[in-house]
Amino acid sequence: MEKSSLDADCCALNTVLVEEKRGHLIPNGNAHQGVNGTLICGPISGYPERETWTRQMDFMMSCVGFAVGLGNVWRFPYLCYKNGGVLPNIAIKTNINKTEKEIINKPKLDKIFRLGFASMVIVFFCNTYYIMVLAWGFYYFIKSFSSTLPWSTCDNPWNTENCIEIFRHGDCLNGTIGNSTFGNLTCEELANGRSPIIEFWENKVLNISDGLDEPGAMNWEMLLCLMAVWVMVYFCVWKGVKSTGKIVYFTATFPYVVLIILLVRGVTLPGAYDGIMYYVKPNWSKLGEAQVWIDAGTQIFFSYAIGLGALTALGSYNRFNNDCYKDAFVLAFINSGTSFFSGFVVFSILGFMASEQGVDISKVAESGPGLAFIAYPKAVSMMPVAPVWAALFFIMLLLLGLDSQFVGVEGFVTGILDLFPGKYYMRYQREIAVAICCLLCFIIDISMVTQGGMYVFQLFDYYSASGMTLLWQAFWECVVVAWVYGADRFMDDIARMIGYRPFPWMKWCWSFITPCVCMGIFLFHLLNYKPLTYNNVYVYPWWGEVIGWCMALSSMLCIPVSFVYKLSGAKGTFRERWEILTKPVWGAHHLEYMAPDTDIKSLASLSPGTEENKVIIFESVM
Repeated sequence: MEKSSLDADCCALNTVLVEEKRGHLIPNGNAHQGVNGTLICGPISGYPERETWTRQMDFMMSCVGFAVGLGNVWRFPYLCYKNGGVLPNIAIKTNINKTEKEIINKPKLDKIFRLGFASMVIVFFCNTYYIMVLAWGFYYFIKSFSSTLPWSTCDNPWNTENCIEIFRHGDCLNGTIGNSTFGNLTCEELANGRSPIIEFWENKVLNISDGLDEPGAMNWEMLLCLMAVWVMVYFCVWKGVKSTGKIVYFTATFPYVVLIILLVRGVTLPGAYDGIMYYVKPNWSKLGEAQVWIDAGTQIFFSYAIGLGALTALGSYNRFNNDCYKDAFVLAFINSGTSFFSGFVVFSILGFMASEQGVDISKVAESGPGLAFIAYPKAVSMMPVAPVWAALFFIMLLLLGLDSQFVGVEGFVTGILDLFPGKYYMRYQREIAVAICCLLCFIIDISMVTQGGMYVFQLFDYYSASGMTLLWQAFWECVVVAWVYGADRFMDDIARMIGYRPFPWMKWCWSFITPCVCMGIFLFHLLNYKPLTYNNVYVYPWWGEVIGWCMALSSMLCIPVSFVYKLSGAKGTFRERWEILTKPVWGAHHLEYMAPDTDIKSLASLSPGTEENKVIIFESVM
């Protein structure tokens, strides 16, 4: 009786802040509504109130920090970002969980296909191997604190007799120098010379073995660096989005300052003009090559973090009425703009390296870690007070990867915790879950700090969290949202959230353009598949490729296996089973967002920022 009185008093104290939007009611999530539109006070049993971002800018900076990472710097930005499915997919990723409130447990859109599980598998693999780049960057950062950079000279224990500090290919080709210029080395021997930067990377940092089947000894220095970056990631994530949202303000903005400084220095180097022209002048003939489209498509999906589940996790901490439609455009503009800007920094330095070595720029331009740990160190080693510039660059590299890493871990941990209802809540639940996640990934990472670790790293990078897996995941996300759940229904959900309907072309992208592009590139990728190699020399053994395909299929098979399992376990005819399994499930924690008697279709004429676009918000003084 006493409890009923309290509930009645609570409901009586609910106030309505009246701002009209043609009579429509859109709740802000602080109060609950029943099926008939009545307000339900207090938290729903088993579902405690979800943590939200302190400010909307915290969410945007976290998205920018995750999406804008090392891929924008070390992968060449000559790939055009013209894939029509980028913006729609970002809108899907940041919106799905705002109607779901969960990633995996009891999903409204994902009851039969289990896309959430597939995303969690992909992001787990990505968290596991991506942090190795941070460990390498941290190692370079420590080595920068010396009067002479260790990768700038040839008098170190790891250098070979072929090490040459200064190349003079131009003079050698013109016949203006003799053998005496470099001791007893001839021009032919100079052509086989190796830079001290390359030898530091391969002989000191990697100490690479002859193949995947030769793991070799443990690199204890790299192991300590790996442990240090995992500790940093843990303390960035362990308290949730309240702390994460503050850290990204620094980790997401400081790299831009360093990039501007490096650009100013890069354009003043000899050969920079040729490098920039190589970047901005396209080779139209390459558009007819399938591999160009494959590389462009996979780069877009990886760069925008589509299919990884992390944007879904970040979006789940938004308030219900957050305008995620605008967020999708802002995030796409920042990401693509950063990639385009980084291209000038990259190719100004590569043009200088090509000029110094006397070779075409296409021969010094390499993708992957080699760009970040060979091309950039060369540039900073030529600057005045080189150790200072080196430390500045590698702290930028560390921050670029760090925010992507801890946001990825945040997304994975959010998915795991959402598997357990509120009644299983325990004290320090998040801290323990983050610790277990970091420890498990660290144990797997130990295989990457051995002499054969680079082969393991490339195996993860090639199969587990990029290429076909992301394309496959993105294709099914569009199919489930647009065709199973319904594109019109999803547009209605977005209208209910933001107060106006997005442009109709978004629906056509979800329904046709994006899935067709994804599947087209996926098939191109499959038909043009080539065995994995390292440096175009070492070919991976068959059992190595089997391990790689097992990692790829571990996420890709989640979708068809779950579909067959759920469909075979249901009762009735095929049509009855399909209707049951694809019927939206509105749980108690969903009903708090349902506006009573709202004709969402009438929101089509509303536009953001107008006087008519005002909302009636339910807010409880309790």
